[in-house]
Amino acid sequence: MPGQAYRDAVDRPQLLDGRLKIRHLVYLDAIASAGSVVRAAERLHVTQPVVTRALHEVEDILGVRLYDRGPRGLTPTAFGAAFLDHARAVLAQLRSASDHLADLAGADTGTVTVGTYLAGSNLLLPLAIEGLKADRPRITVIVREASPETLAAELLAGTLDLVVGRLTLGDAARLHQETLYREPIRLVARSGHPACAAGAARLADLVDYPWVVPVAETALRGELEAAFLHESLPLPADRVECMSILTTRHLLLHTDAIAALPELVTRDELGLTHLPVPLPSLGSSVGVTIPVGRQHTPAALALADCLRAVAADLRVATGHPRERTEP
Repeated sequence: MPGQAYRDAVDRPQLLDGRLKIRHLVYLDAIASAGSVVRAAERLHVTQPVVTRALHEVEDILGVRLYDRGPRGLTPTAFGAAFLDHARAVLAQLRSASDHLADLAGADTGTVTVGTYLAGSNLLLPLAIEGLKADRPRITVIVREASPETLAAELLAGTLDLVVGRLTLGDAARLHQETLYREPIRLVARSGHPACAAGAARLADLVDYPWVVPVAETALRGELEAAFLHESLPLPADRVECMSILTTRHLLLHTDAIAALPELVTRDELGLTHLPVPLPSLGSSVGVTIPVGRQHTPAALALADCLRAVAADLRVATGHPRERTEP
């Protein structure tokens, strides 16, 4: 309808007319990350009225309310949540451009920030960093460990260059995943665990022992629950929900706890053993996740190349010498 088309043209925000500034995007990102205008102002070292005014200016430019104000603080509206995604994508591109220009001044210098969790953190990433530093010692590598969901958000926000770990179904439109190798999930316990002496061969033989399991929002937790359900078993009642491999390792070594872990995480670990209970439905593709369409710095590209080189050896070690998905 011509009338509707005219209204759409009038109501559509004009974001390239010079009113919207980079500082507006920075302030919006800070408000969302800090959870309030007051904390955002403290984080940015400016006064609260400055942040409040910036928020009002963006709302005026867009012609919509980005946050609902209530007694408990600010709650993003649907418009606010949507625009924040775009704002963070713009800021990520600007950070990437800054890093790229700085790194072009010296291909053997620069910084790469990588996120990791469990699979890949024990061998793949450390060996890749070792290879990178041997060839380019002036590159700084920053490693951050968190849940897959948190790392994906940081990757899209531009605070991470890449993520190394278990690959799960995600935002294929914005995140590209490259499989480097497959790694089976094995049940792990301390050497001399009572289940070994008892000849445990099924999950039913293990359900009464203490367990260390992944936290609820992870893919591995869902798959582990499905494995128990397939055997008509509940998830063990005596359990610790944990993402820290150091905490998990201590509990495995010093208690009768059992954990389902990627095979390479505990390979050659003194004091730990794999229990002979099959988990045929559990396996993991380990690889690299990167943002789609972002210009990568020389340092990030160099680390990615080292990851691929190390993975070639690990594919042989895990019995999948040919399994790899090209970017």
